[in-house]
Amino acid sequence: MDDNMKKNNRSLKIIVYTLLIAYSLLTLAPFVWSILTSFKTTAEIAGGSTFLPEAWSFRGYKTIFASQFPQWISNSLFVALLTMIFNIFFNTMAGYALARIDFKGRQLLFSLLLVLIMVPSQVTMIPLYIVISNLNLVDSQWSIIFTTMINIGYIFMMRQFFINFPRDVEEAAAMDGLSSFGTFIRIVLPNAKAAVATQGIFVFMGVWNEFMKPLLFISSPNKYMLTQGLNALSKSFKNSTQWDVIMAGSIISIIPIFIIYIILNKYFITENDQSAGVK
Repeated sequence: MDDNMKKNNRSLKIIVYTLLIAYSLLTLAPFVWSILTSFKTTAEIAGGSTFLPEAWSFRGYKTIFASQFPQWISNSLFVALLTMIFNIFFNTMAGYALARIDFKGRQLLFSLLLVLIMVPSQVTMIPLYIVISNLNLVDSQWSIIFTTMINIGYIFMMRQFFINFPRDVEEAAAMDGLSSFGTFIRIVLPNAKAAVATQGIFVFMGVWNEFMKPLLFISSPNKYMLTQGLNALSKSFKNSTQWDVIMAGSIISIIPIFIIYIILNKYFITENDQSAGVK
């Protein structure tokens, strides 16, 4: 019986691992195709007869760096990093306040925030444009930062994290004479690295891949965000889309996301124990 169970478990593991490997290959295939396509000539891409490039070409990368692409990368980095910092600061403080500070109307405010989560972002686009126009921020990168510096979804996430955070740590800090703000900055925030890192990664990715807001708010080519710039670049070719150029730009645009993920990965993966503060 034991031998049969072991054989069944081994067979089940083989099936599961086979499915996981197949799924991984299926997921990676479009990414690998994009990389290889960036090194093909336009004629070879149009032919579509080979998976690997017959003659490796760097034309796509040369063309992309000869355009305003480096400026667009710089613009997106500035906006995404600054927005990530603002989100981490404001969302974390708001989540902590909703979880720990007992003020009048707290539950009503939290309920209103939950209702606002359900409102599609497309509905608020025109009101946002009117606000940005009144603030004279149209055609400015600050229009993107201003409209994305707070996220209700991450306020909710941080609130849930702090609700489960052990109160003993905060009470010990209060007994040592720390104020509420001091406790938050020196005790609570360092022990919330996992939640903060998770928030930071997703905020950065969201802003980095944002297309609608830049298209609505920004019109000067030198102020374009990366997604907006790639879209304009693809439309600049009159006869046909130069897929080697587009793929080269897309591959380069992924690199900053990888870097951010690598930096924050250790917190994102290994520091999920919310009881770490009681050690």
